[in-house]
Amino acid sequence: MIANEKDLLDNLIIDWKEERPDLDASAMLIVGRILKLGKILEKSASIALQDNNINYTDLDVLATLRRSGKPFELTPKQLMKDVLITSGAMTALLDRLEKLDLIYRSPDANDGRIKNASLTKKGIKLIDKAIEIRFNEADESISMLNKIEKENLSVLLKKMTLYFDSK
Repeated sequence: MIANEKDLLDNLIIDWKEERPDLDASAMLIVGRILKLGKILEKSASIALQDNNINYTDLDVLATLRRSGKPFELTPKQLMKDVLITSGAMTALLDRLEKLDLIYRSPDANDGRIKNASLTKKGIKLIDKAIEIRFNEADESISMLNKIEKENLSVLLKKMTLYFDSK
């Protein structure tokens, strides 16, 4: 792809300059592209994972449990800190993962009202396979960038993320 090629966002800016020249829509060149890329990348990840019968959110929960280290167990509150879904959605997701025998839930040692989520052996095997697929898919999705572009983009996106996280 050539950098001076027009895309949907370039055309959006041209249209707004024509219709509302009093507005500066240039931020949409960045924000709009980030939003569009987010959708594209999430769809690509889900497609890469479909042979494992899990979706992107499933992977997120299973990976969070896996990278927590042995015994691969977290409370729903700990999971929600790293997985951006509501508590109701988390409960439904954990119910589904438990039915698939990828996790099991047991009462917390300190508070029996809390049910911790833990990976099963089947869950560990699945996430270890799926995370390799996910990392390879992520690497492929940025293969058009050179090493310096990847480093620069990572720094800029981190700067934006930390800014919004601090709000």
